Amino acid sequence: MIYGYARCSTNEEMQDINRQIRELKQLGASDRTIYREYESGMKNDRVELQRLLQTVKSGDTIVATEVSRITRSTKQLCEIIEFVKEKHIKLVLGTFVVDCTRELDPMTEGMLKMMGVFSELERNMISQRVKSGLQNAKAKGKQLGRPSTSTDNIPNVFYKHYPKYKNGEINKVEFARLCSLSYPTIFKYIGIVEGKG
Repeated sequence: MIYGYARCSTNEEMQDINRQIRELKQLGASDRTIYREYESGMKNDRVELQRLLQTVKSGDTIVATEVSRITRSTKQLCEIIEFVKEKHIKLVLGTFVVDCTRELDPMTEGMLKMMGVFSELERNMISQRVKSGLQNAKAKGKQLGRPSTSTDNIPNVFYKHYPKYKNGEINKVEFARLCSLSYPTIFKYIGIVEGKG
């Protein structure tokens, strides 16, 4: 069986995971066997990754578009390498194939670990650049984070349907649908209007 693993760091509204899904299908996985996750690659206890690792059996294949999708932690990558060696699983990371259904040669294992080191290094450099950029913006007096919302910024469609919500005719999910707004946005607007935001 071929299992796929797709991961983005932020939720589906922020990052599109579909490119990875398409590539995983080209590598032989199907909708039924692809595990999707929205978590940091540095996080150890990712739910979908753990589910995948508990599902695979000897002779199966795990595919991901690149090593950084599986993990950005060198330590965790080493643990995954040991796991696939122990279970005799094939690991395909884009065009790089690590076939542990037979004995893994030291050169392939070394290359994979080096890819892990570079993936973690890339993540750390991105993090450092973001922090530096935030500090620079703060030093220039720019306001960081989302701009605050006042009742003046709330769209009229919210006020049109708000009485129905207030009277218990609709719940927050229906309210969001009627306004064509996301659930968190409706939740925020309700808090502002009712003096909690």
